[in-house]
Amino acid sequence: MNYLDTTIALAASDIEYYRTNGHVKLSQVCDAAHIGEFREQVNASVEERKRNIALLPFDQRDTYGKAFLQIMNLWVENPALAKWVLSKRFASVAAQLMGVDHVRIYHDQALFKEPHGGITPWHQDQHYWPLVTDNCITMWMPLMDITTAMGTLNFASGTSSVGYLGDMPISDDSEAYLSNMCKERGFDIVNHGDMSAGDATFHSGWCLHGAPGNQTDTLREVMTIIWYEDNTRVIEKPDPKNRWNKSRENDLATWLPGCKPGELAASPINPKVL
Repeated sequence: MNYLDTTIALAASDIEYYRTNGHVKLSQVCDAAHIGEFREQVNASVEERKRNIALLPFDQRDTYGKAFLQIMNLWVENPALAKWVLSKRFASVAAQLMGVDHVRIYHDQALFKEPHGGITPWHQDQHYWPLVTDNCITMWMPLMDITTAMGTLNFASGTSSVGYLGDMPISDDSEAYLSNMCKERGFDIVNHGDMSAGDATFHSGWCLHGAPGNQTDTLREVMTIIWYEDNTRVIEKPDPKNRWNKSRENDLATWLPGCKPGELAASPINPKVL
């Protein structure tokens, strides 16, 4: 069987840890024999896309711009990479952790933190996603061996249950407000430490997380993939729970093209992969 068609049977303890804390670290989701090919395809796509990106000098960027080089939906332009992003192997982990049978891709993104790059402010991923479900999850996979000094993620355990906290995109403001909230409410902050290439953390859409800066001279290469439960709908507009914001408006147009509020979140670039 093709490696990417294999599935991973998770330990019950890992599933329980994720559902309790909203995040988990798993070893060798992509094994040492295959991570090099995945890295090669990601880097090839990143280099191609970078040709069309006008990066400001580092000292002229805002906090978000200093956090990482972020390039999204690489799979749509690279069939060799698409095999990885749309693989059953990775999707099987996402489905088991969420406890669902079928998942769709929201989008992928390379998150390369430059040498001496800045912090990633505290935030909720699902602030951006106009999806009516709590079953959304992100895989964060280093393509190289990384240390905590390069900026591994910090998670606020238990915050996967807090839900939508308002219109708070990733920023200096989110860093200050959410850091203080975690202290006031006593959420434990967990960093899973050094990671080998092919290890991965998975975190829920609501789980608060951020990262310290890259304190090294080495580019930190990470690839992420986001899934959500199949048969999920787009949030209504206006939303009775007041969960609509400009970020979600933008995401709807960009990552769910052609889908409208209240409809199934199932555009051609959101294939069901499991």
